[in-house]
Amino acid sequence: MSGSPDYTPPKVWTWMAPSGKFASINRPIAGATHEQALPVGRHPLQLYSMGTPNGVKVTIMLEELLAAGYSQAEYDAWLVRIGEGEQFSSGFTEINPNSKIPALVDHSGDQPLAVFESGSILLYLAEKFGAFLPKDIALRTTCLNWLFWQVGSAPYIGGGFGHFYAYAPKKIEYAINRFAMEAKRQLDVLDRRLAESAFVAGPDYTIADMAIFPWYGGLVEGWLYNDAATFLSVQDYPHLRAWADRLLERPAVQRGRMVNRTFGEPSSQLRERHDASDFETKTQDRMIDTP
Repeated sequence: MSGSPDYTPPKVWTWMAPSGKFASINRPIAGATHEQALPVGRHPLQLYSMGTPNGVKVTIMLEELLAAGYSQAEYDAWLVRIGEGEQFSSGFTEINPNSKIPALVDHSGDQPLAVFESGSILLYLAEKFGAFLPKDIALRTTCLNWLFWQVGSAPYIGGGFGHFYAYAPKKIEYAINRFAMEAKRQLDVLDRRLAESAFVAGPDYTIADMAIFPWYGGLVEGWLYNDAATFLSVQDYPHLRAWADRLLERPAVQRGRMVNRTFGEPSSQLRERHDASDFETKTQDRMIDTP
């Protein structure tokens, strides 16, 4: 780390509120910070989320299920503004003690069932509807291999590379180099896989693709972390980029990327979703009052 003195950790760590983006919502304890019940809409599936990569995984899955004819996958998507700490409400921590989006509640059974962690939600929905998860044991195992690979690997992209490259209050050379190396290694893993397979888990589109696309597809498409695509030379991964381009052509993927989105062009933001018609009538450009 050039230009900075070496850091010697104390014998016992003590938390001091950090600076930088997202600092106000990070703390070393769990639990609710305020009382607030969660809203419940008219559909059995209630999603509480935001249009981050982890949230987009689930909205893509739900829109793909609807596109495939699974009408019981209709859902209400409620925006949880994580920058404002809404994930620490009593209602949200009740369904996800980890206070991370997304979280889903299925009201179709005798008792509401809460599902949290994006990978768990994808697997739950795939098994509930019998879709986007192969039945053949070998293909199913391959799909789950890649799903869990994404769940385990993405923190190096987000909390590692993305944090130190784009959000940390100081640029730390060692940290950026360490996580850039790992980010590029992971991109290479995917590029090599997609050189030999149409989709990540085999010949068919699965929940593995839906999990991986918002993170790694977003990275090579240039959506994540400012100019990270240039910094990481994403042109070096042509098979991964071609796969991301193909997925982006899917209407359900396009819709899924809009749900609970609070950034980008107003026409790309559907902050809440309660009906399929909302994509045509309730995007943010239509919700802004005009004189």
